[in-house]
Amino acid sequence: MAGALSRHTSRNVPQSQPIPGREADMVRNDAGGYVFRKDVWTRLADFLVLGTEGGTYYASEQKHTLRNVRSVAEAIRTDGVRAVRMATEYSCGRPPRVPKNHPCLYVVGVALVTGDVETRRAAADAVPRVARTVDHLAHLFGYAKGAGGVGAAGNVGSTVARRAWVNWFRYGEPDRVAYQLLKSPQRKTGDGEPFRPGDLLRLAKPNPRTDNEDALFGLAVGKYQPIGVTGNFASAKAYYEAQRADTPAKAVKVIRAYHVPWEFLPDQVLKSPDVWQALIPTLGMTALIRNLARMTSLGVFSPLSDAVGQAASRLKDQAQLHRARIHPFDVMMARVVYASGWAQPNPKAPARTWKANVYILAALDQAFELAGQAAERSAGKLIVGIDRSGSMSSGVMHGGSNLGSAYHVSCASALSLLRTWDTDSHVVEFDDRTYPSSLRSNMSLGEVMRLPHHGGATDLAAPIDWALRNNVRCDGFVIFTDNETWAGRRHSTGALADYRRRINPAARVIVASTTAAGYTITDPSDPGVVNMVGFDSSLPTLVEGYFSAGGEA
Repeated sequence: MAGALSRHTSRNVPQSQPIPGREADMVRNDAGGYVFRKDVWTRLADFLVLGTEGGTYYASEQKHTLRNVRSVAEAIRTDGVRAVRMATEYSCGRPPRVPKNHPCLYVVGVALVTGDVETRRAAADAVPRVARTVDHLAHLFGYAKGAGGVGAAGNVGSTVARRAWVNWFRYGEPDRVAYQLLKSPQRKTGDGEPFRPGDLLRLAKPNPRTDNEDALFGLAVGKYQPIGVTGNFASAKAYYEAQRADTPAKAVKVIRAYHVPWEFLPDQVLKSPDVWQALIPTLGMTALIRNLARMTSLGVFSPLSDAVGQAASRLKDQAQLHRARIHPFDVMMARVVYASGWAQPNPKAPARTWKANVYILAALDQAFELAGQAAERSAGKLIVGIDRSGSMSSGVMHGGSNLGSAYHVSCASALSLLRTWDTDSHVVEFDDRTYPSSLRSNMSLGEVMRLPHHGGATDLAAPIDWALRNNVRCDGFVIFTDNETWAGRRHSTGALADYRRRINPAARVIVASTTAAGYTITDPSDPGVVNMVGFDSSLPTLVEGYFSAGGEA
């Protein structure tokens, strides 16, 4: 009996049970193991980067979303101004820290109608910064309306909310706003409700302060007349010229003269390869990436075509990628879809097929690397652990597309660490055992996405126990996981305590989460551990700064 009791210490309790004395800090994860609950700000950061689309291996999208909606509400109640500031910073970074802007829009929209006075004012000021397009504005308005409950109409039309809507029209140069209005005159909210920017002006009832503003408001509500007043906005003149281009030859002339976006052109000319080739130098980077398949299917990227070199050159321009706020996972999504050679955005329409161009694929591989924010220098020696258990087979959803399994996306994220730390890093993979990894720093994104994933039970102490068994000294561990651990004979905190006692007392741990589940394997009271988001584009810089600062992230 004495032997059994001596073995049941905080370092050796199995993961299927809470650690003695820490029961109040721990929760049961969706796999049945016990883990630590994250604080409200870590949970908010997870939601901003990871969202809830597609759910997780163990939790449905509905359950996963409800959990995060409650976390957002808690953050806004705790310190709404801080929550809005986080959403703004994550949305507006260059390069962006978030793969998709909708979670940031959600936080600002909810804060606008449910926060205290200071929170609502902060949200009103954030609206034009976070909602940079009409599509963003439509979703933000829908989130705000949905968060208002029975009094939703009154909340989105309150004094502070009206100020937010007017802020959107008055932010920056009027011609920039006119461009957005002409490019996207109508969108839908997340609930599918039709939305026009003019709806907000009818709610806000602002008085125009200048003739240009009067013309801008008229444009938003459909009363703008081009005859005699197109000089107010260069984008309006370009729009009306583009609308008159009813042949490919005319469209090419307008594109070269006015650098119009493809949305300004009549539908009938958008089936011409010549038109799309003319658009390549002037398309926004997001539009270029999203239309690669379309251009390929139209024959724009034919062998030895100048279009191939033009598109590839732009995709490999890091300055353009950063200016356009292209997240690495925007590129990953584009590559997955483009390499597949098949897409059916509208289930009622025929599928579109194409043969992917190898040079465009190679350019997307390079764009993925360039879109991330690499650390300028490396510090310390890292062991990178990648969870390959069965739950990591869950698909990572982004923009309605499946990027692949959480395992493969974790490998792609880890790739940036390997390229920064090089020989000062070592990668292992684990389920309830530890395995050598096939991931190498010189791999392309395409090679990474083809790595085999076997699956198994989950023991998140495994990579630390591996280092203990092999007496491998490192400065820290970076572990990519969904935190659904349950099969280990002890918690990772016990393994870390042994590692610090036997090998390196200063060893630190970073857990890079692949889902916004609200819990982690790390002990929140341990200053030598930190939670980050696995798909945050600034992960290499955050890791480098954490180890350089001696554990102060």
